[in-house]
Amino acid sequence: MADLVGPHDFFGGLLRIREAADGHRAGTDAVLLAACAPEDFAGRVVDAGAGCGVVGLAVAARRPDARATLVEIDPASAAIAEDNAAANGLAERTSVIRADLLAPARLRAAAELLERSADLVLTNPPFHPAGRVRRSPDARRAGAHVLSDEDLVRWVRACGTLLVPKGALVMIHRPEALRTILDSLSGTFGGVVLRPVHARADRPAVRVLVRAVKGSRAPLSLRPGFVLQNEDGTPSPQADAVARGTALLDL
Repeated sequence: MADLVGPHDFFGGLLRIREAADGHRAGTDAVLLAACAPEDFAGRVVDAGAGCGVVGLAVAARRPDARATLVEIDPASAAIAEDNAAANGLAERTSVIRADLLAPARLRAAAELLERSADLVLTNPPFHPAGRVRRSPDARRAGAHVLSDEDLVRWVRACGTLLVPKGALVMIHRPEALRTILDSLSGTFGGVVLRPVHARADRPAVRVLVRAVKGSRAPLSLRPGFVLQNEDGTPSPQADAVARGTALLDL
């Protein structure tokens, strides 16, 4: 087992999470993504690229009728996610699958990552484009942070195969990747909803939340931006409520 830090509280103590000391740490992106699960969600949620498990475990903790599948390629991170599920009393409704989302379909199936098995997929893919950023010498950090545009398309389409018809995919990513994301959704998804995320109200978006429904023919819509900080750098009321677990994000 890797050296760990924590436990850290998430969502006002709803979850207590331990993380690898030398790996990717769950932060604002994970908090926002987890808050996008509907308040009345029941069924199977897949957290694709789960890391230590914050996103999927938050949905399971909030919704007693939810079951979570945490998909993670890194064995050490997957082991930490399993421990976090047990420590939060969620092991009976949580499964952890060690699998590469970009592997061929037969290998995903062999790992029990099954097509049409999820009602909701939540994902925070590696967000730096390969070849355009300095790659970390740490393989685990690099794997969590760097993905080519071509592999981003494959990642989104693999998520689509996991969903039942009319199931929803929600992801958070860089605004610069939006064209690639929309291209990857074309032909399989509709009802796309975009919500930009701004560090402050007067600044460009730093992230975009994307929700899409498999098989929908509804048109694309753009929601008002979500602002993380006030002018003085303190959390905005909306961001503070989401972080404390007292509010969800409307998508």
